[in-house]
Amino acid sequence: MKWKLSLVMVVFLIAGIGSVNAQKIILESGDGSVIKEEKKLNIEFDYSEFGVGKFPKEEDYVKQKVDEYNAKEPGKGDKWHQSWIGDRKSRFEPKFLELINKGLEKKGMVVSANPEAKYTLKVKTTFVEPGFNVGVMKRPAAVSFKYIFYETANPSNVVAVYFQNTVPGSQFGGYDFDVGTRVAESYAKGGKMLAAMISKMK
Repeated sequence: MKWKLSLVMVVFLIAGIGSVNAQKIILESGDGSVIKEEKKLNIEFDYSEFGVGKFPKEEDYVKQKVDEYNAKEPGKGDKWHQSWIGDRKSRFEPKFLELINKGLEKKGMVVSANPEAKYTLKVKTTFVEPGFNVGVMKRPAAVSFKYIFYETANPSNVVAVYFQNTVPGSQFGGYDFDVGTRVAESYAKGGKMLAAMISKMK
């Protein structure tokens, strides 16, 4: 019995290590250290193109969900779609901003919608796993990001590009039955980890 428990613990440990490695922020191109001395950083969020779950394109996922919900109750799918889009401004972006600014507080850097800042951070969503929570079973959400730093006055001057895959999102205590709640936690964690990376820039 003991060896079975040990085997289970090893499996979970390996899975945990893999998950942590997947979340690492990896430099794709350029040199982000040029922003390290900045006190203000402009930000924009880009949802123009990303996959959702098994769907390579968000619009295909949305169509299926809207059709399914409307078939059960007229108008329910349209209401769901409004929430799906609305959560970006009302939940995802505030969570990201809250955690990135909290992490950069000691550094004296503020990230906000500020076109006067020398550099802009574009947070581009590239993939969303909505996850699920049905009480007895659950799967955390996960979001993949691309972080693009460019000169605000000259957007074509991209100074650095980073990517971060499958950042998990779930709420402590298991009360994340709503997809928006789970995904918002992925944005919060992404912001927290990006702040840590910026703080360590040399």
